[in-house]
Amino acid sequence: MKAYCHKCRQLHSLLSFERSYDNDQESGVHLMTQISEKSIIHRKNAKEFIEDYWTKRAPGFKSLRREELQSEKMRQWQEEICRHLPTGKPLKILDIGCGAGFFSILLAAKDYDVTGIDLTESMIDEAAALAAEEKSNARFQVMDAEKLDFPDESFDVVVSRNVTWNLPHPEQAYAEWLRVLKTGGLLLNYDAEHGKYHHGDYEKEAVYAHKDVTREMVEQCHQIYHMLDISIFDRPRWDLDILRKLGASACSADTTVGRRLYPKKDKFYDPAPLFGILAVK
Repeated sequence: MKAYCHKCRQLHSLLSFERSYDNDQESGVHLMTQISEKSIIHRKNAKEFIEDYWTKRAPGFKSLRREELQSEKMRQWQEEICRHLPTGKPLKILDIGCGAGFFSILLAAKDYDVTGIDLTESMIDEAAALAAEEKSNARFQVMDAEKLDFPDESFDVVVSRNVTWNLPHPEQAYAEWLRVLKTGGLLLNYDAEHGKYHHGDYEKEAVYAHKDVTREMVEQCHQIYHMLDISIFDRPRWDLDILRKLGASACSADTTVGRRLYPKKDKFYDPAPLFGILAVK
């Protein structure tokens, strides 16, 4: 823990970008209003809407994650995560919102006992297929990140990447993640303020890691931003406050993750600055 705290920069508020756009009839893209408290419109079927979006993204998502596993990013992420993990004992790790299995597979390759869960069945299918390709022993289950089926204190480590931003009830999710952690267990959550940074027209968004995302999916993603309260939260400050409220200790944030792991504007690059959240139960 001391090593992490020594390396982390002092927590500061990330800049909030709020942009407004007009409707672009020629491109056929409905450009959303700026994100603010007034622009949030809650939906009763939020999870079904979000699951539908990720079902559409699943095939292309697996292809991108396959390429990432075969690039230097696999080693870089292994180093990023493993430097925080205790050594000298076997670890049970839960990868929440595993998508196509990137974290699950790279951690299983380091001989950890890894289970990946995702709300979207298509993503779990893609993760299992990719794990088979990589001869990985990671396991996968369809499960809601806000309502885990595991008993209390089941895992030594909980990890997640780019999940919290699209959860309707993120505080409930954090409570569940801490519940399934063993006492002294570690939570590592990597995320970004996607709702604030990915808020523009198709031509600005469909680049780098999102170059294969269609106009329809960009529009659906924008609707997700505007249905979730987390889109307007000041993160990662909000995350740290919630985790402390829930009883976690040694809570800290690293806002340098994106700059360190994705310095190049390549096929894996995402302009939304990635941050890391660390907490101990």
